[in-house]
Amino acid sequence: MSLLFILLNAYFVTFTDKVGSIEPALSPTAIEMRQARGIEIDELDYPVSATYLQGMQDLGATVYHTSRWFNGATIETDDSTVIQAIRALPYVVSATMTRDKTIPSSISPRKNTVPHAQTANGTYYEQQKIYNLHPLHELGFEGQGIRIAICDNGFTNANKINWVDSEHLLGHYDLTDDSYDFFGSTGGHGERVLSFIAGNTSTYHGAAVNAHYYLIRSEEYDTESPKEMDNLVVALEKADSLGAHIFTASLGYHTFDNSAWNLTYAQLNGKTIRCSRAATIAARKGLFVCIAMGNDGSKDWRYLGAPSDADSICGVGAVTYNRDVASFSSRGPSADGRVKPDVCALGESAWYIAADGVTEGYGNGTSFATPLFAGFAACLWSALPNLTNMQLRDLIIRSADHYTHPDADFGYGIPDAMKAYQTATSMMQPTTPQSAARKVLRDGTIRIIVDGKEYDLLGIRH
Repeated sequence: MSLLFILLNAYFVTFTDKVGSIEPALSPTAIEMRQARGIEIDELDYPVSATYLQGMQDLGATVYHTSRWFNGATIETDDSTVIQAIRALPYVVSATMTRDKTIPSSISPRKNTVPHAQTANGTYYEQQKIYNLHPLHELGFEGQGIRIAICDNGFTNANKINWVDSEHLLGHYDLTDDSYDFFGSTGGHGERVLSFIAGNTSTYHGAAVNAHYYLIRSEEYDTESPKEMDNLVVALEKADSLGAHIFTASLGYHTFDNSAWNLTYAQLNGKTIRCSRAATIAARKGLFVCIAMGNDGSKDWRYLGAPSDADSICGVGAVTYNRDVASFSSRGPSADGRVKPDVCALGESAWYIAADGVTEGYGNGTSFATPLFAGFAACLWSALPNLTNMQLRDLIIRSADHYTHPDADFGYGIPDAMKAYQTATSMMQPTTPQSAARKVLRDGTIRIIVDGKEYDLLGIRH
């Protein structure tokens, strides 16, 4: 239910350094994962200066959240003298407006879902058959040991639903500042996204029902502003700090309430927009990042949005049950010419289960393709836990049906779970044991030694 609530102007403030920051902002689980993967803790892992935050509060600003990766903070104030005083502080580099409360929103907050399908063309089994997931399920790999951070606009009744084991819900985090309830009716989109991965009833079986889930809300309902991209940055940092394996977001940005903030295609190069840069950082910190491409393929703006343009992630496009690209699926490439989408999954007439555990429905959108793919990745990673996130990504892409001929519609195409699994396991179990041996590196990575030459699980020599 919406309450009387007044949004304030928002700014992203960046600082000169991290004075006084002495402990990394990582959970014990995250630190253990870093050590196991050989990923060093660096300056990006330390929080922003508490002294600097207090200095802005003393001037009258409200600090809403912080970004350790960009050494900054989102603050709120409607007092122009306060923001002027903050900009004059010796440790402040810049203070840039990210939300203007005076501009009313005319844009739907659910950007990566198109109107629901009117006909039921498939089942949960068929939408997973698209990428040959069921053989992995039959082998018992359904996401065990994998923690998935799901970022969306809220999750209707996720605290009450009966189609996911409550023990698999590890926690929820609201990074917005509007008045809507995390578990309220405005979060139906997030609840459906969750069902594609975790839904488990007598008539429905999600893609990775034995994984564990963190639920994160970054999307604000009544406004569309760059602040939401910074909320998404914080969501990525939160997933990293918690020790999640996979981050999936059915969100994307290029158009805002204030048209002066609209992104250009040239900016979608993975290096310009802050949330896209954050997605790449997350991948380099060990997260497997899945981002919806968007639903603008049949519009004047037909391209991807941020942060699906990020490097080292999987931007996910949508296909039909006939394996054709969905007309609405946003097209690539990225502005710097990289293949986008990276992969595709079923996104037209995708079958979900509602919060009541009874109602089932169909919908269209790369929003729905993305969690289906994230569930695919979770199952494969549970089967091959020694892979790093980048090895997993490479293995998945090499299994896809357009791998040898990627394009701007399909990218590398639809991956094949069993093909990827068999490729990896054939390398782990050499057919010529007399001349081949396994070696496990300190970070858990498996290497194969054949005739004195060292290869990874993808057959790449090192």
